[in-house]
Amino acid sequence: MKFYISAKGIKRFTISNGGGKGSAKDTSGTAAAGGPTVTASSSRRISLRTVLPVVLVLGIVLPFIFVRVAILVLESATFCSSLECAGWRFFSGADTSLKLRDELTRALMEANDGSVNDNEGIASFNELVKEMVLKQDLKAFAFKTKAMLLQMEHKVQRAKQQESVYWHLASHGVPQSLHCLCLKLAEEYAVNAIARSSLPPPEFASRLSDPTLHHLVLLTDNVLAASVVVTSTVENSANPEKLVFHVVTDKKTYASMHAWFATNSIQSAIVEVRGLHQYDWSEEMNSGVKEMLETNHLIWKHYYDKEKNIDYSNLNALRPSSLSLMNQLRIYIPELFPDLKKIVFLDDDVVVQHDISSLWDLDLNGKVSGSVFKSWCEDDCCPGSKYMNYLNFSDPLISSNFDNEQCGWLYGMNVFDLDAWRRTNITETYRKWLKLNLESGTALWNPGVLSPALIAFDGQVHPIDPSMIVTDLGYRYRSEEISKESLEAASVIHFSGPAKPWLEIGFPEYRRLWSRYVNSSNKFIRRCRIIRGKKLLPSVSDSYVLYDIDYAMLFIIIIYIYEAAKKYPTGSSICS
Repeated sequence: MKFYISAKGIKRFTISNGGGKGSAKDTSGTAAAGGPTVTASSSRRISLRTVLPVVLVLGIVLPFIFVRVAILVLESATFCSSLECAGWRFFSGADTSLKLRDELTRALMEANDGSVNDNEGIASFNELVKEMVLKQDLKAFAFKTKAMLLQMEHKVQRAKQQESVYWHLASHGVPQSLHCLCLKLAEEYAVNAIARSSLPPPEFASRLSDPTLHHLVLLTDNVLAASVVVTSTVENSANPEKLVFHVVTDKKTYASMHAWFATNSIQSAIVEVRGLHQYDWSEEMNSGVKEMLETNHLIWKHYYDKEKNIDYSNLNALRPSSLSLMNQLRIYIPELFPDLKKIVFLDDDVVVQHDISSLWDLDLNGKVSGSVFKSWCEDDCCPGSKYMNYLNFSDPLISSNFDNEQCGWLYGMNVFDLDAWRRTNITETYRKWLKLNLESGTALWNPGVLSPALIAFDGQVHPIDPSMIVTDLGYRYRSEEISKESLEAASVIHFSGPAKPWLEIGFPEYRRLWSRYVNSSNKFIRRCRIIRGKKLLPSVSDSYVLYDIDYAMLFIIIIYIYEAAKKYPTGSSICS
């Protein structure tokens, strides 16, 4: 090995196995001449300018290649079982996830368009995972998932239907404590002269028709509910001495209702209690009442036919309050009170929280009724409150006479100008449509008292400020939407719906608004365990026990009620 150095520095070096002078001579000669040197080992020559860029590029690229290979190997361990799959994933990269997404989308679309039997669904998510791990079929996964969701949806629907039935049955029930209260008050009426005293006292009888006073009407067979309406109205009135309450009840409840208000007199207001048996019914009114009873009978027969499926959509409309004769008699208010000119009608499931004396000063502009329209929602009318939700517009008799988009009004708190009512044919119109509904097999509207009233009062209703009343406190899902501010500001709150505050299904958060007006100091309230302290009962254990009842007197009362029911069958009653 020899090195050759020129005068200008090291230009190149040559490695040679040959010896001697010849080689040295040739090399030096070439160097001297400045020309290229040609040797047998010229192919082994390496340039620094070529080596350095290659090393730099490899130093940058190799770490990225190593990381990519490591990730793909890990992914391949999950999705692939062969080196061929891993190699395909290495070169295809993100296309794998795209292909999987496309295949899954295609399988889901096929399942959406195809039909499945929900009985083929998997019972649980764990079973679905196990089956899919074994089969690894996207199409089977899509169809099994659809079947499982359909199966769950059907279960939810059946559960909701069962809930509706249970709530409906619960709304029919009356706690034993209320029965106890009725029986004890009837006993009191039989043995206590004070309980049978005149209502109102003779010296105040002239106030019953005084047009300068504020007259309120209640039609109810619920003693406890009537007491709450009267008490709450008086306690929150600016001028309680101007209030006159006219309570109308059926014959079976009359003794209990009279005994309550006779022994729990209201200091400032006047209370009158009358039974239906005390009225001198005209032949025309008798005929109308019979028609309403016949309608109720047909409705119950139609919707509770054992050979047909129950119509769950109408269970709320088939509540006892909807088919109660006491509720339907409100269409005869002018006949029940011929001496009155203007009244405020209140349902027995309302609580008056603030003074309502402004209702008697309301100018109805010649209309018969002042009522609240459910128009406080963002739209012109709240959902479920239009005529189409009450009347059957598929019947040409309805569609040709009424507007399905018209907003309905509320029963519960209404002002009636009885003089204006008597100048119209509202009552006759109501009776006419009852006959038409009977002739059509009760198909013109949903069961209830509001639907035919919408027809009879059509064009005769003046709107009242909607903020005066809050309704639907007896419906679970609707009541959840009520704000605390609107609830406190409302002059009247209405427990419309199946969950009445005196029932066990009543909502505790709203029940307190009602129970605070129950007379907890009354001996009968305590003996029947309706309320203890500030907590409203009954509990389940209290529902089947009668306390401190004289069974001899109880037997007499039962015979009395039975005889009264035979003479005037008015339907179900709390005291029946």
